Amino acid sequence: MTQAPDNSSTAKTALDYASDEIKLAVDLIYLLESHEIEPDVALAALEIVKQDLQRKLSKEI
Repeated sequence: MTQAPDNSSTAKTALDYASDEIKLAVDLIYLLESHEIEPDVALAALEIVKQDLQRKLSKEI
């Protein structure tokens, strides 16, 4: 029996061509929404992450 080709693995989406930053943002949004994280909690957590990453970047210089 012949099956139709699976386009899900071969079709490119806009996300496939997006920058790494966009891909990460989409993943983070999905993670936050799928775990039903409240927006104010998510923003507070992201601020902590931002400060941590900025600290790490300043040590590299």
